[in-house]
Amino acid sequence: MPRKTLALIHTSATLVPVFQQLCKAQLPDVDTFNIVDDSLVRAIGAKGALTADIARRVQAYITSAEAGGADFILVTCSSIGPAVEACAAFSAVPVLRVDQPMADLAVQTGSRIGVIATLPTTLDPTADLVRRRAAAAGKSITLTSRLVDGAFTALMAGDGDGHDARVAAALRELATEVDVIVLAQASMSRVVETLSPADRSIPILASPALAIAQLAKLL
Repeated sequence: MPRKTLALIHTSATLVPVFQQLCKAQLPDVDTFNIVDDSLVRAIGAKGALTADIARRVQAYITSAEAGGADFILVTCSSIGPAVEACAAFSAVPVLRVDQPMADLAVQTGSRIGVIATLPTTLDPTADLVRRRAAAAGKSITLTSRLVDGAFTALMAGDGDGHDARVAAALRELATEVDVIVLAQASMSRVVETLSPADRSIPILASPALAIAQLAKLL
């Protein structure tokens, strides 16, 4: 049987090694290639929303991935998730937004769902996805959104410890209010490992591993 090829579209180069490691472990017989453009997130931040011109650029990358021989495409950024869903209908190969498996698992896990992010442009699309996946599953949920002020600015300034401390504090607080927490950004998953068992008394879900596990079933 010919080997399958997975294309990964990123808006941050820092996620390339994260997904490379996951693919090596869970998709050893699948070839991969990466497309990276970190200007997409900056453009969303500058314009305050995912605009039509940014969505067209997402479509161009999906088309490029398809032309590059991809049998399946994974887009690893939640901020452009709505564009990914819209563009998927025009692709000749399946396209998955990274946070859909995570949203589905959150809906299955509890009815009080927390969504946490360090960027408002990521928080809203992820929360919207969780609501829609809950509706599709016929489940009533209560959603609590939490924006970690100052964390992303600290990270961009090179203060990783400051970023992690803010996110950890927000996770501890949110864990007392909900049944399950969804990380709207993969960059926050490293913070979960630093929490004590008491602070991880509820499931805290990150998208990368769940998305690759879903692809392992499909591919």
